[in-house]
Amino acid sequence: MAIPSFLCAMTSLTHLDLSLTGVMGKIPSQIGNLSNLVYLGLGGDYHAENVEWVSNMWKLEYLHLSYANLSKAFHWLHTLQSLPSLTHLYLSYCTLPHYNEPSLLNFSSLQTLHLSVTSYSPAISFNSFSSSIPDCLYGLHRLTSLDLSSSNLHGTISDALGNLTSLVELDLSGNQLEGNIPTSLGNLTSLLTSLVELDLSGNQLEGNIPTSLGNLTSLVELHLSYSQLEGNIPTSLGNLCNLRVIDLSYLKLNQQVNELLEILAPCISHGLTTLAVQSSRLSGNLTDHIGAFKNIDTLLFSNNSIGDALPRSFGKLSSLRYLDLSMNKFSGNPFESLGSLSKLLSLHIDGNLFHGVVKEDDLANLTSLTEFVASGNNLTLKVGPNWIPNFQLTYLEVTSWQLGPSFPLWIQSQNQLQYVGLSNTGIFDSIPTQMWEALSQVLYLSLSRNHIHGEIGTTLKNPISVPTIDLSSNHLFGKLPYLSSDVLQLDLSSNSFSESMNDFLCNDQDEPMQLEFLNLASNNLSGEIPDCWMNWTSLVDVNLQSNHFVGNLPQSMGSLDLQSLQIRNNTLSGIFPTSLKKNNQLISLDLGENNLSGTIPTWVRENLLNVKILRLRSNNFAGHIPNEICQMSHLQVLDLARNNLSGNIPSCFSNLSAMTLMNQISVLLWLKGRGDEYRNFLGLVTSIDLSSNKLLGEIPREITYLNGLNFLNMSHNQLIGHIPQGIGNMRSLQSIDFSRNQLSGEIPPTIANLSFLSMLDLSYNHLKGNIPTGTQLQTFDASSFIGNNLCGPPLPINCSSNGKTHSYEGSDGHGVNWFFVSMTIGFIVGFWIVIAPLLICRSWRYAYFHFLDHVWFKLQSFRLGSITV
Repeated sequence: MAIPSFLCAMTSLTHLDLSLTGVMGKIPSQIGNLSNLVYLGLGGDYHAENVEWVSNMWKLEYLHLSYANLSKAFHWLHTLQSLPSLTHLYLSYCTLPHYNEPSLLNFSSLQTLHLSVTSYSPAISFNSFSSSIPDCLYGLHRLTSLDLSSSNLHGTISDALGNLTSLVELDLSGNQLEGNIPTSLGNLTSLLTSLVELDLSGNQLEGNIPTSLGNLTSLVELHLSYSQLEGNIPTSLGNLCNLRVIDLSYLKLNQQVNELLEILAPCISHGLTTLAVQSSRLSGNLTDHIGAFKNIDTLLFSNNSIGDALPRSFGKLSSLRYLDLSMNKFSGNPFESLGSLSKLLSLHIDGNLFHGVVKEDDLANLTSLTEFVASGNNLTLKVGPNWIPNFQLTYLEVTSWQLGPSFPLWIQSQNQLQYVGLSNTGIFDSIPTQMWEALSQVLYLSLSRNHIHGEIGTTLKNPISVPTIDLSSNHLFGKLPYLSSDVLQLDLSSNSFSESMNDFLCNDQDEPMQLEFLNLASNNLSGEIPDCWMNWTSLVDVNLQSNHFVGNLPQSMGSLDLQSLQIRNNTLSGIFPTSLKKNNQLISLDLGENNLSGTIPTWVRENLLNVKILRLRSNNFAGHIPNEICQMSHLQVLDLARNNLSGNIPSCFSNLSAMTLMNQISVLLWLKGRGDEYRNFLGLVTSIDLSSNKLLGEIPREITYLNGLNFLNMSHNQLIGHIPQGIGNMRSLQSIDFSRNQLSGEIPPTIANLSFLSMLDLSYNHLKGNIPTGTQLQTFDASSFIGNNLCGPPLPINCSSNGKTHSYEGSDGHGVNWFFVSMTIGFIVGFWIVIAPLLICRSWRYAYFHFLDHVWFKLQSFRLGSITV
């Protein structure tokens, strides 16, 4: 709704506030007729061609234009300066035009100036707010409230800021200010006014917290978090007896926690309501000083190195509502100290060393608790089967507690739950049918890594409706359960679900399915993958690996905008799936360990252009590696190992330079002879594996241009020629395997430059000469170089002065492998010990074959179900 025109005729109005009322649109110039206005509030979704209309409002004291779009009002600053009575100006979250002469800024009567999170149109800033704080602001001596938060300020804070002695509130947070906090800020105090709120958080400030801040005895809130400040807090802060909020989170205090409490306890503790020192490098043990903070409401100590048991004095914090002690080194049973905090709403104690048994009485007084996060400890909950807690939780996370063996039925009493994390809690039971009804309001449910058994596909009356559900790594079996359209993420991997996916996937639904993430990996599902994917158009991640699926991918899979598809370790057959031609959003494709055949199609260049992980290992693909793969510029992991690929390695591999991966996608990489699963940190992994094929020709020197490659495996092929001289330029390499080829020549000396190399295998080639000397090369096992004509450490063969080299096959150094010699002699002796008597003595021969006949008769008798004595 636009500003009503009749308002512009009400010339006697002194106060008009249309901020955030639903009124929006263009500010009419006729509003300037309201010349008696003292207060004008137009904060919200408004826009104006200019602000000249405000020049008639000579009595205006308060102007609120926050969130308004004034990008075309080029003379806004000049116009506003002309208002003689203006004392309060709010332009937060505004879009303002550029003003080239900020030195003309002269609001002699201004007391409040808020320009926080102001956005400026192209090349626009208020006196180049992309640099330092404008000098003209330091002349506004009547300012009591200055808010320039998140306004893209750079540079240092001038000492001149200390001249604004009328300031009561100063907020410069969320900028990129650097350098030290000026000591002059300690001057912001006088007989009439003193600084009450100081917020410098979220900048790049460095150095120590100045002692002069202890002069600000009227200070109520102090925010210095998220900066580079370091060192101990000054003892002068203990003089700030009026402090109610202290936020020193994410600093580099490197201080004992008891020292911090000793400074604050004498004067500040009685009134302090919030103390936040998260991730501030505190250490040591909490002492009984904590008991002095009796009015504390919020206490945040997470992500430090504080240890030992909680002091008993914690029980004196009767006003405490929010407590976060997570990710420290606390030990003992926390509820011996915390069990009496009846006002506690949120408790985070996860990631510590707490241990012991928690009983009903330990939790009886926590009647206000709504958020309980305590995972990653060694605690056991021992309550009766009919226990009903005195609290109603909305958030529960107790992963790795011991709750079992029975299913915790008390969960049914928590009818406000939205998040439930019961992973790895020792449950050896089935899920009660009524539990699904009790958890109908839950948004997230994790029961993974337990020993839950039974069927859920045939026992539930209604489809599962929890939006995110994780039942992975249990012993569930039978048919897959039906889902409602509310489910967004489903993980049933590592169970024993069997039969076909047909009922699950092709079940008619009244509403379109919203499922985005589906993980059915490592089950016993079988048959062909159903052709019903057109009903699941929201899917972006599908994992069907390690089942017993046969056939090829159905065409309806092409209707999905998948980003990740993993179907490795099944029994799929046929050619490379043509249904993938339509999946141009794919980032990860894993078809490894199947029976696919034919050639790798050239259309991968256009249709799989965004793929970062392409894994086709252990199939029956033949033919050449298509050059079109080189045009997949985002490719990060290429695994074509264990196929029947032939021809030369494309020299265009130098185009495969992608080094990052944004999605959290799991892929199995066969490195160092074993399977490693990389998940969250795949953005740091790059790999090419072409091993166990029939590739010919030389290793292209262009592959050495891949400076970001971590793992390179070309073993078990028929490659010839030399190892490229430029291999030493591949400084990111951690693993090289060129074994079982026909490579010749010397090992390039530059290979010694690979300082991150942790695995090297050049065995069984035709290499010769000295093994280059390097920091790491001599630390590898001799097996990395055997089967060549090499010498020098780590091989036990000294390189001769005349340049002759020797072949090392794991023998004694003279070409004789005594293991095989002794095995051969043993076989011959053993053979003749048994056979010779049978040939010489007829009676022995008859007895031997009579024994064989008797054994055969016994076996036949067992097969027929009867025993002959």
